[in-house]
Amino acid sequence: MQRLRILLLDDHVLFREGLRRLLVTEPDVESVAECSTSAEALRVLAREVVDVVLLDFDLGDEMGASFVARAKQSGYKGKILMVTAGMIPLDVAVARNQGVSGIFLKHNSPAMLLEAIRRVARGGEWMDSRAVTSEIAAAEQPTQEMTAALTQRELQVLRSVFEGLTNKEIAHKTGVSQSSVKATLQRLFEKTGVRTRAQLVRIAIERSLETAR
Repeated sequence: MQRLRILLLDDHVLFREGLRRLLVTEPDVESVAECSTSAEALRVLAREVVDVVLLDFDLGDEMGASFVARAKQSGYKGKILMVTAGMIPLDVAVARNQGVSGIFLKHNSPAMLLEAIRRVARGGEWMDSRAVTSEIAAAEQPTQEMTAALTQRELQVLRSVFEGLTNKEIAHKTGVSQSSVKATLQRLFEKTGVRTRAQLVRIAIERSLETAR
């Protein structure tokens, strides 16, 4: 029997350990690695064959959406199932637009999670009905358009934020000071109507900014 090779990406060690113990009891499932950061998971994907990534959307300082984009850019062709405590409607829309195979809420049963893993591995989709309902409700609300076009410097910083770079790393990459990077970030926040880097990444993906491609 060819076993499904699973990678766990979640910043909570107790949840990772519990999920690993669940998976090892299944004869058709193999846990390849348990990771706490996107960087660690991407290194595993570079050297291991993985059929399904079980991904928490909220990784503390990171967002699951950023990992999805970076994994696809690196050539990952497997499935991604988000296993999360909860997602706002915008996050659900972002995940579905990125092509994830499913969204599974953590308060569901272990047996149901195994069913979801096997379904997405076979090419199916698993969307928790509550997540889909919240997305439909959000779709009925009008979204705000960007109030101004982005400059080249703002686009550079936006791409770097999407890559997960720190202000120091962005400054080195673009050849400007950290204070200049902070000022550019503030302008991006004002133009997009957000307050944090995480929200900036969300809105950049959700709106698929043509000029940021």
